[in-house]
Parts: sequence; C-alpha cells; structure tokens
Amino acid sequence: MSSRRRFYARPLLATAASIAVLTCVTATAPAATPATDRTVSPAAALDDTYYQDALGKTGATLKSSLHTIISDQTKLSYSQVWDALKVTDQDPSNSSNVILLYTGRSQSKSENGGDVGDWNREHVWAKSHGDFGTTTGPGTDIHHLRPEDVQVNSIRGNKDFDNGGSAVSGAPGNYTDSNSFEPRDAVKGDVARMILYMAVRYEGDDAFADLEPNDSVSNGSAPYIGRLSVLKQWSQEDPPDSFEQNRNEIIFDRFQHNRNPFIDHPEWVEAIW
Repeated sequence: MSSRRRFYARPLLATAASIAVLTCVTATAPAATPATDRTVSPAAALDDTYYQDALGKTGATLKSSLHTIISDQTKLSYSQVWDALKVTDQDPSNSSNVILLYTGRSQSKSENGGDVGDWNREHVWAKSHGDFGTTTGPGTDIHHLRPEDVQVNSIRGNKDFDNGGSAVSGAPGNYTDSNSFEPRDAVKGDVARMILYMAVRYEGDDAFADLEPNDSVSNGSAPYIGRLSVLKQWSQEDPPDSFEQNRNEIIFDRFQHNRNPFIDHPEWVEAIW
C-alpha cells in the first residue's frame, strides 16, 4: 500500500460556557436544536465532574475508568438517528443543511435516504467489524454515525482506515484501495477519535462484541479495525476543532448524554495506546 503522510494542524479553539447539569432523561430523541446554539463545556468543569474518576490514570486503568463513565448513556433507535444527525452535523452557515463527513459537502437535511445523491447514515466503525448491524447500541451510537453521500458511503464500505490509494470520485481529498480508506485531511482526527471512542465504549460486557483497534487492514468481520498507528497519527495531526467539539457537546446535552473523551482530552489517545 502506498503511504502519503501529510502534516497539518488546526489549532485547538478555546472553549467557553459552563457544563450542563446531568439529568435523567428518557430514550426519546429531544426536539432539534440548532447546532450553532450550543456551547462547549470547559475542560476544567468536566474534570471536576464528568471525568473525575479517570484523572491521573493511564493505560488499561484509564480505559476501564472511561468505559464506566461513557457507558452511562441514553440509547437511540436507528430511526431516531436520522433526526439526531440533522442537529449534530448541522452546517453552521446554513441551518437547513448538514455537512457530510467525507465529502465535506453541505446538503439539505431533507435529502436523506438511499437514492443516488442522497445522504445516509455512515457507520464509521463499520457494522461488520463487530457484527452489530443497526441494533440499538453500537449500531445506533451517534458518536460514530455521520451523514454521508450514499455513493461515497458505499465506496468506503467496511474498509479499514489507512493512508494511500486512488482518489475517490465525488469526494476530493479522500483515497481508497482494495482494503482501506483515507478520509480528507480536515476529518482525519475526527475519524480516529470516533474509532477510539467505540473501542472504549464497547468492551464486550453488554452483549456486543469487544471492539478493538489493531494495526492491520483487511480485518473483515472480526471485531477489530485498523490501522491503529495511522489513527494515532491522524488524531495528533488533526486536533479537535470547534465543529467536532460542538458536536460532542450536543450529543452530551441533547441526545445520548455521554461524551467522546478523546475530543475533550486528545492526550488520552497516547495514554491508552
């Protein structure tokens, strides 16, 4: 496989506002709230509350603590995911549209479905890499579900992530070959942190497979996905931006009420892996 290392960086933006108070909620998806109306919780407040039991830990101990923390969540049905994504991935410049993950295209929220030109629900941790389908749980966890063009979603399929390949038609900056997919630079870190969230959240103790990253491609239907070394590189080179941070806050505040810890603490990627 060819390798094409890019070095780029987007500065971490300062966060503001106070953390929302955790409350008990039902599994019904809340009414849509414009993404641009949400605020990002400051790290200090999260550390004093949400992440308190994880602080000062590393390796397997940190991973176990984070698993316990983020497993406390509200679960959505697969049909509720449609409405949730229209909020979490809303275009900050056009409230009628969502931003598609791989293409970066801004597209009408109403153009969702399965036809050519529509957007649908992309499982960043491919469903077959754990055999969880669209069952409530990993199959409906919006921390790794994103809007994407139907055809580009099909091209990605269940491939692992790695550098290299040929340009993806209709999705500038994306590349693919027989066993891997490379997303555009602006979302490389986003993809990595979604994958690593799934590896911490789903540890095989809730009737689903123990999801783990490895340093391979062509993982097929095994509960593994790769390539870990490349995902770690992407997470470092593409730190969380305001869109990703805002998305994490919306999921926490309005939908699942849990967080992706690697958006709040990118340094925990290296601390665990």
